[in-house]
Amino acid sequence: MLKNALQLAMAGILAIAAGSASAASPATTTLNVTANVASNCLVTAAPLAFTDYDASTTVDGSADLSVRCSNGTPYTIKLGDGANGNIAQRLLKSGTNVLEYNLFTNAARGTIWGDTAGVNTVGGIGQGMSLAKANTHTVYGTIANSAANQDAPVGLYTDSVAVTVEY
Repeated sequence: MLKNALQLAMAGILAIAAGSASAASPATTTLNVTANVASNCLVTAAPLAFTDYDASTTVDGSADLSVRCSNGTPYTIKLGDGANGNIAQRLLKSGTNVLEYNLFTNAARGTIWGDTAGVNTVGGIGQGMSLAKANTHTVYGTIANSAANQDAPVGLYTDSVAVTVEY
C-alpha cells in the first residue's frame, strides 16, 4: 500500500511538473529564406524560305528570331557562317551546286549579320522568360542576282546557320 501511495504521489508530482512546463513561454527564432534568379536565355528561329529565284532579279526574304532572357539580362545574337560558306558569302547548296546569299541585320541590308560583337551582331535586353516577354529580331536575307547565281541549276538549295545568344 505504501508502494502504491508513493507511485501515486510521484505521478502527481510529474503531472504538476509537466503542467508547469507546458505553461512556459515558447522559444522562437527566424528562418531566413533566400533565392537567386540566375541569368538565362532561350532562342527560337523561324525558317527563312526565299521565294523562287529565277535568275531575273534579286530575291529578298526574312525570318524572325524570338529571344527570351531573364528580365534585365543584356544579350548579343550572333549568326554563324552556315554549313556551306562563310559570313562574307554564305552559300545555299544543292548537291555540289551552290547559290550565293547572305543575311543582314536590317531591312536596308547594309550590315551582314555575323559573329563579331559590336560590329555585325544584334543585341537586346531581356524582358523576362515568359512567352509574352519575348523579344523579336528579324533576320533579312538576300539572294543576289549575280552571274554565279544566274548559272545555278534548277533544284532545292539549303543551308543551316547557327544562331547563338550570348548573355
